[in-house]
Amino acid sequence: MMASDFKIVEEAKKPLSMNPKKFGLWLFMVTVVMIFASLTSAYIVRQAEGNWVVFDLPVSLWITSGIILLSSITMHWAYLAAKKDELEKTKLGVVITSILGVAFLVGQVMAWGDLVENSVFFVGNPSGSFLYVLTGLHGLHLVSGIIFLLIVLISTFKYKVHSKNINQMQMCVTYWHFLGGLWIYLFVFLLLNH
Repeated sequence: MMASDFKIVEEAKKPLSMNPKKFGLWLFMVTVVMIFASLTSAYIVRQAEGNWVVFDLPVSLWITSGIILLSSITMHWAYLAAKKDELEKTKLGVVITSILGVAFLVGQVMAWGDLVENSVFFVGNPSGSFLYVLTGLHGLHLVSGIIFLLIVLISTFKYKVHSKNINQMQMCVTYWHFLGGLWIYLFVFLLLNH
């Protein structure tokens, strides 16, 4: 045999892989970003057309912004505890995050009440309509986040969340941080464009 008879064979490259559920979550989040990007773009376009009532944002939106930032901290704490198999801390962190999530939703409803008191309604001027749609749609996604938190909490009580089985917790943390970041984006957008 001669040296020319040998063929060099490259080793197969390992394909990039991601857990299918994580991939689905990322696709969902991209979809949500697209929805809110289109809504905020429509907001700017409609505002430029005129007939736009300017009003102050309710103080409760500042409070809910603080609540959602705090909930991101407690959620991350729960995640770090899960990675260390500190399941009691994990449970506590998820419970606190869930309570803060509900408190955020209550604060948003209170903000709607403040808007009504100031004669800013869903039907009427588009400025109010956009505010209700943006906050309501975000609230709906936050409800899904709270449901996800409760699923993770149940899994934690069944000892299914720990350092060797962390996918569900990672997905929940990712989604919760995403919801927090999305709210901060919306809040800053509304502050700059109300």
